[in-house]
Amino acid sequence: MRIRFQQPFFISVLFPLFGQDLPPLPQGGEMATFGTTVVVPSGLKGRIYYLKPGDDALPNFARLEPVGTIYTNGLNIPPRDFESGFPGVTNRFEWFAIDYTGRFYVDKPGKYRFIVASDDGSKLYIDDKLLINNDGVHPVLAVDKAINLAGGIHRIRLSYFQGPRFSVALMLGVWGPGDKQWKVFNTNEFKPPANPEDWKYGSPDDLKEPPDPDAGRKKLKDALKPKAPQ
Repeated sequence: MRIRFQQPFFISVLFPLFGQDLPPLPQGGEMATFGTTVVVPSGLKGRIYYLKPGDDALPNFARLEPVGTIYTNGLNIPPRDFESGFPGVTNRFEWFAIDYTGRFYVDKPGKYRFIVASDDGSKLYIDDKLLINNDGVHPVLAVDKAINLAGGIHRIRLSYFQGPRFSVALMLGVWGPGDKQWKVFNTNEFKPPANPEDWKYGSPDDLKEPPDPDAGRKKLKDALKPKAPQ
């Protein structure tokens, strides 16, 4: 399902679905961010890339080198102006992309419905398979789709890009078995049991290899490496 929102409708309808009340931001309060440079071991790792002005879709990350890395537990950035860039990484506030990767643990197998709302484009992958395609230059646009997930560890990847200044938005929500409404996807709520004996699905061995953000992609230096003569 694809839903295009004017901003007031988006805030009044979609945010309540995410279980969020939106009181005015208090003086000195912090706005939601794309992440920080502080490592979140069980969270999402986002690699930041520069885009060329005029790009109108997500890039081929295999041909780009990241300029920095940020970390977060979840993405709940409402429609707003964005001019701050990424403290500690870059002051770029337009023509950039972020490729988030991570893992999450499912202890309630069944149907999970994910929703991505973004300005501009985004794509969501679960276990390396494209689930939601919300690509392109557009105002806030929400797309949702369901998937059946077995118990245990799963991989997640959310790719996002921002085109021309200034408005941005990026929200990732989930509605799982037993839930009564949308909620913001947060890796803290999808952690595996701390005690290995409490694992109902899979095993701690599934966590020995960290998720590889370059899985299925070549690094630029490898792509440009001359081939050996036959």
